[in-house]
Amino acid sequence: MALNGFMQTMVLVLAVQLLLSVDSEQETGTVIPAESRPCVDCHAFEFMQRALQDLKKTAFNLDARTETLVLRAERRALCDCMPTNTLR
Repeated sequence: MALNGFMQTMVLVLAVQLLLSVDSEQETGTVIPAESRPCVDCHAFEFMQRALQDLKKTAFNLDARTETLVLRAERRALCDCMPTNTLR
């Protein structure tokens, strides 16, 4: 009976050691301190800054394109109203 209790205790100790060794194997490698890691908010802010710059560039290109199209339309309207011999 004492041998049975001893075996149960040994199995329990071995199981605990096995579980602890599994946890320690998962944590191997270098740990970077939180102070030296960039925060998630910083990455999100940088991403939003780049997105805003892209939007500004797109808006500028659309504005320039719109202005070009308006000038073409005005030129066509002007040319349609006047006879071609007076434009020279």
